[in-house]
Amino acid sequence: MQQFWENHKPSILAVIALAVVLMSSVVVVPETQQAVIVRTGEPVRVINRFRTKVAYGQTGAGMVLRIPFLERVERIDKRVLDLDMERQQVLSSDQQRLQVDAFARFRIIDPVRMVQQAGTTDNVRLQLEPILVSVLRQELGRRTFASMLTAERGSAMTNIRTNLDRQARQYGAQIIDVRIKRTDLPEGAPLDAAYARMTTDRKREAETIRAEGNKDAQIIRAEAEAEASRTYAAAFGRDPEFYDFYRAMESYRRTFEAGEGETSVILSPDNEYLRQFRGRR
Repeated sequence: MQQFWENHKPSILAVIALAVVLMSSVVVVPETQQAVIVRTGEPVRVINRFRTKVAYGQTGAGMVLRIPFLERVERIDKRVLDLDMERQQVLSSDQQRLQVDAFARFRIIDPVRMVQQAGTTDNVRLQLEPILVSVLRQELGRRTFASMLTAERGSAMTNIRTNLDRQARQYGAQIIDVRIKRTDLPEGAPLDAAYARMTTDRKREAETIRAEGNKDAQIIRAEAEAEASRTYAAAFGRDPEFYDFYRAMESYRRTFEAGEGETSVILSPDNEYLRQFRGRR
């Protein structure tokens, strides 16, 4: 054995060195990752790049080769990543100090730019977090606390996502969604005062709506009565004698209905009120 080692030592060492070089040259990139091959500090190619639509079996993942000791591999997650914001105090347009918890979802769509601008996904998070805080403050600062309890909250989230995504592109990231987990008022007197002010505002708003409704109702009623008067005038104007007869019958009906019970009505037969019963026109 010793003799064999002495005779074949150079060959064995060469095979071992070759195996080490080959093992260093092979890189395995899984489906969940994309890799950037960096040579002397500059990205030269991307393995398993993110694409919105990929044919089955053509993702680019698997075993790839690199030049050992000259090229290094930066691995980047292809999956949707989280960006959690620490609880922040935000001043709304109605001067309410809100305690806001928010989070965002993002993914890396340009790995080369991400490597050049941030280096790692953790650094991307560090860059995006203050941007998210700034965008959220600007958007919520234009809105009232009450509006965040209505459908207007969705519009605010859309604006925040759009603005954050525009700035995230410089780091090769795409913002998929932004959500506010909680929007609370500080505990204690400020919270009680805010609730009281909101109750007063809602009552004032309800009174305004009710007054507008009454105004509209009066206008509609007046227009309807005017239209009815025009209709009656047009109809009865064609036969004044019938109109006089109709008015007399209507008056009799109301008078006699009101006189039910022990009430008595005594009139002279020659009373002008009863002329329709006498057949006089």
